[in-house]
Amino acid sequence: MPESNASLVLRGVTKRFPGVLALDGVDFEAAAGEIHALVGGNGAGKSTLMAVASGALKPDSGAVEIAGRPLTGLSPVAAREHGLAIAFQHPALLPDLTVTENLMLSVPVAKRPRFGDAARWAEEKLRAMGMPIDPAVPVRELTLAQKQAVEICGALACDPDVVIFDEPTEPFMAAETDRLFEHIRVLAARGVAVVYISHRLPDVFALADRITVLRDGQVRGTFARSDVTEQEIVTRVAGREVTALFPARAADPGEPVLSVQDLTSERLGGVSVSLARREILGLAGVEGNGQREFIRALGGAAPGRGRVSIEGRPADLSSPRRARAAGVVLMPQERHVEGVATVHSVRENLTVAATGATSRAGVIAAGREDQLVRREVSGLGIKLASPEVAVETLSGGNQQKVVLGRALLSEPKVLLCDEPTQGIDVGVRSDIYHRLRETAEGGVPVVVLSSDNVELAGLCDRVLVFSKGQVVAELAGDEITDDAITTASLTGSVATQEEQATGPHRGRRRFLSGEQGPSLVLLAAILVLLAVGAGQNGRFLSAFNISSMLELAGPLLFLSAGQLIVMLTGGIDLSVGPLCGALVVVGSFYIGDDFAAAWWIVGIALMVLVAVGVGLLNGGLVKFARVTPVVATLVTFMGLQGLSLFMRDVPGGPIAEPVTSLLKAKIGPVPWPVLAGVVLLVLLELGSRRSVTGLFLRGTGSDDKAAHKRGIPVSRVYVLAYVASAVCTLLGAFLLAAQTGIGDPTAGTSYTLTSITAVVLGGASIFGGRGSFVGVLFGVLLLQVTQTTASFAGLSQAWQYWLPGIMALAATGLFAQVQRRRRRA
Repeated sequence: MPESNASLVLRGVTKRFPGVLALDGVDFEAAAGEIHALVGGNGAGKSTLMAVASGALKPDSGAVEIAGRPLTGLSPVAAREHGLAIAFQHPALLPDLTVTENLMLSVPVAKRPRFGDAARWAEEKLRAMGMPIDPAVPVRELTLAQKQAVEICGALACDPDVVIFDEPTEPFMAAETDRLFEHIRVLAARGVAVVYISHRLPDVFALADRITVLRDGQVRGTFARSDVTEQEIVTRVAGREVTALFPARAADPGEPVLSVQDLTSERLGGVSVSLARREILGLAGVEGNGQREFIRALGGAAPGRGRVSIEGRPADLSSPRRARAAGVVLMPQERHVEGVATVHSVRENLTVAATGATSRAGVIAAGREDQLVRREVSGLGIKLASPEVAVETLSGGNQQKVVLGRALLSEPKVLLCDEPTQGIDVGVRSDIYHRLRETAEGGVPVVVLSSDNVELAGLCDRVLVFSKGQVVAELAGDEITDDAITTASLTGSVATQEEQATGPHRGRRRFLSGEQGPSLVLLAAILVLLAVGAGQNGRFLSAFNISSMLELAGPLLFLSAGQLIVMLTGGIDLSVGPLCGALVVVGSFYIGDDFAAAWWIVGIALMVLVAVGVGLLNGGLVKFARVTPVVATLVTFMGLQGLSLFMRDVPGGPIAEPVTSLLKAKIGPVPWPVLAGVVLLVLLELGSRRSVTGLFLRGTGSDDKAAHKRGIPVSRVYVLAYVASAVCTLLGAFLLAAQTGIGDPTAGTSYTLTSITAVVLGGASIFGGRGSFVGVLFGVLLLQVTQTTASFAGLSQAWQYWLPGIMALAATGLFAQVQRRRRRA
């Protein structure tokens, strides 16, 4: 293709990672109206090259040009504004945000719908993709195939000039793949430049106009599709001749090892099957028809009821741990969620399940461990600089090999493989097929679930085809062909995704595990406590007592609001309590009856400066100094407490009476600052749901790496969250000053733990991305009502600490249980 027609041009792109030269002066271009395939082995540099093109990764050298304009911003936002969209191999979605919110963040600002129109807009985009996905559900609830569909939908919604598809069909079944191919051909016909990355060479040859081969970070040739054969591409990708892709089937399957009788669940209608000792059993069917629930139930990762025995002995498969103890090992599909601990090393991930073979008396034998690791790294062809590198630094295919290696090192009696070659190049794929056959021939039967019917046909001795939770066809030997599997899958009574999404308890579980679910529970608890208090003492619900409770709750409302802002980013602010007290002490030097009003303004200004300064310090320590939030804000906690005691070693400096009177004024029985706090929490709740700033805040805490790829300014969000927390603390400090009436250096310290408790009670996740400001309101009220009820009941002061702790523990446990059941359903 002539360069003048090129919509995407990369010149001399070089990128190094520790110990690895990922890209070595790579040149690549894709023309308008062309489908240009980029193929290569695992670690060849394909995804790295496209990450550079999309602005998600900064190259060490080289240039990127999109639609005739140089990409100077080197950011995902700049690339999108230049007209480039990308669907990443691992969907860069924010799990705690809804499908609609993720789609909104996928498109440039100019193309985002208004929040009021967003749900309808998202539904239209999803319908155009042919995916009946509820746009209101959080992404964490979707299957991997649905996540990939949302990722692709987000790229297409950008209406791009250049679109990159990085391994888009790995989790798709045949029908979904065909539908995607139709969309890609339509894009090319409209003049869009399409870059298509895939290990599935039949897909590449079905789509591509040109094919570029990348190996070891260098281009090994660019060819017109008609000028090259699939075998020639395989040889260039692997750097060697690859002859027999699939090993021969078992000559003698042997005696039965695994027996499953009437395995049922919410989506399984009673499946019975036996598995012979040297057999590889395949599971097929249109996505969502029970095959994944079946393999996960066998691995203990999903609920199931039935009789399962291994080598004649009953097996307890109620959890992954118990399934492993029985000898059943599952290699999961979503490796980043269940397969590996990405921040730990390859060595640690491979050997964590093989400690029985590498340790003596609880002590790891380094030599034995090193021997096992080197054997698996060599046998699976894992490309890495050292076994000590973190798994997250590896390519997707190499990560998948680590998952398989760990499963094999577990010494299973039955090996379950959910998409075992997903993201793996054709050369190593053959090695894995032979490795699985060797495993089966060694007496460990293998169950393989795959969306690739060619893979099932070439590898398996038998294939079970699922539809609506039932086995509708069983193919064996020469009966197993791609066409036979496809025909059986499509002619069965196929369950639709709408049917999968329904269930008698699904709506109730969704509400209880949703953002606002805990608020209802807290409200019920508050009403119960109010009734108990009123039964103990008739003055409990008097206007005076209600007013007193609300006044005492005032500072905590504001401090808890700030705490939640930080926790939404995945952080925590331990400094809110001492900061609140320090601000009161600072104000006590200026805001007094003996000072003119001008000095009051000076005092308020100093309080503002101190608050903002502390927020900037916390944010800077966390984001730029890379100090963990707990440590960073604990340091600030101690520094502020010391500063308060240095300024006033004993309480002093009465606050001006007009100021305290103003801040204690009431509207009826309710102090007006408390009403202001309620209004603030409601506005923050609306802002977190219906503003871009709110999406940025929750998105950063949900997954900061995916947030960066979505164009969220992650560093700025972190810093501003801590500044916002400090400003909310400042507002709370004014109310605390009115309550104490004096500069007390220790008055605010208790607010740190109570603010965290209120946020946790409100249903926020300590890992970020999830929380409700309305939940915070009810959490604060519950704490105050609990404290007052304990006081009226004559309980010791100890119970005023124990009761909130018990409630926080119970709330956390309840939420975790609901979430766990929902994931397993």
